[in-house]
Amino acid sequence: MKKCSTIQNLLYLFLILDISITVNVAGDSPPPFTPTESITIDCGSPNDNIGLDGRVWTGDSMPKLSLVESKNNKSVSSKAFQQPPSSLGQVPFATARASNSEFTYVIPLTSGQKFIRLYFFPTSYPSFDASKALFSVKAGDITLLKNFSATLHAQGEETLIKEFCVNLEGGQGLNLTFIPSPDISDSYAFVNGIEIVSMPNNLYYRPANDEGVKFIGQSQGSLYTLGNNTALELMNRINVGGKQISPVDDTGMYRFWSADDDYLTEAATAVLPVNLSINLNYSDDKPSFSAPDVVYTTARTMGTNATLNEHYNLTWEFPVDSGFNYFVRLHFCEFQIEITQQGDRVFEIFIANITAETDMDVISRSGGRGVPTYKDYVVGMGLKGNEKKQNLSIALHPAPRWKTRFSDAILNGVEIFKLSNNGNLGGLNPDPEPTTP
Repeated sequence: MKKCSTIQNLLYLFLILDISITVNVAGDSPPPFTPTESITIDCGSPNDNIGLDGRVWTGDSMPKLSLVESKNNKSVSSKAFQQPPSSLGQVPFATARASNSEFTYVIPLTSGQKFIRLYFFPTSYPSFDASKALFSVKAGDITLLKNFSATLHAQGEETLIKEFCVNLEGGQGLNLTFIPSPDISDSYAFVNGIEIVSMPNNLYYRPANDEGVKFIGQSQGSLYTLGNNTALELMNRINVGGKQISPVDDTGMYRFWSADDDYLTEAATAVLPVNLSINLNYSDDKPSFSAPDVVYTTARTMGTNATLNEHYNLTWEFPVDSGFNYFVRLHFCEFQIEITQQGDRVFEIFIANITAETDMDVISRSGGRGVPTYKDYVVGMGLKGNEKKQNLSIALHPAPRWKTRFSDAILNGVEIFKLSNNGNLGGLNPDPEPTTP
């Protein structure tokens, strides 16, 4: 990203590198990856506070933060009228920084690829009309959120976390700007928490000499270049067949993994195998920080009824914004006793109803039983009438019997990211949920 130009009437919060650079360890053994930076900011708080995950969240009003405000543009530290749910803890949701004018956090960081996580508790704040919380967020020149309503995006949930991946060049740091919508009188922007975590090089991005990611639905052999100038927004991160995984139980990057129950369309037919005793053998090109071990020791399969399996697809559906390309990563690991060699389980993969693979053989791709691997794809979800959202489906089906010993399929994990379009990630707000009379 290019360095953000000077903007008048901004609030600058200069965050020095010693703020809250902490890495908590779940259990006795260290995680596979230790980030260079792990910064957590409790926006609007005058104090440092400890969250439920044990990390220290630095208040952005602390004296050790250099605060510079223009005379005509003052953001405020605001306390939520409503208390955040106890299951999520007070930090960082109990306070917010809010303003009717744009404000910027200027965060010095080393160069490289980073996670940015923004925490929102869409409720009422003193002096602000909750219905007018509509704003955009920019990271340098990249628009992360555009005319964003945290209330609409959090439908069904009390809080909301938006995760992004960006690349910083040359130690330029990060300018994170919150911009109230100019289309609404008295609109305001707010944020409850900001988290920045360094990620390993090329975890999702590809090195300059890489040929690219398979772009399905295009001409045969088409590749998508996932370079450092691309920004990503997380849509879903799923532990298929297993329980949700908390950020402290991730591999050092504080990623949250959801369970797949809400996305599976054939739950009555799917089987949940598990093998927690298998010794996983990670390869050099798929290192152990790619996903937690439990992702690769739990899965969903189609079951043992070959006749039934040949007449349905094991399918998940994920709502995504229309008009963007999506990066899809599928995680695999064969650990069942019956599956020991190539050709034992071969299956087809369809993404957004487009054929991605006709002969997926996990043992062949990974190099053996108990060896985690993943496969990356890019797929376009073009505009479809006036639909703001579409379902991106992932479906598995057994390969023809002459290709496979067992008519079955397996999936261990899913990650789906929206890809920036000319520096823009902002989608449309969901429609309000209909009220029940």
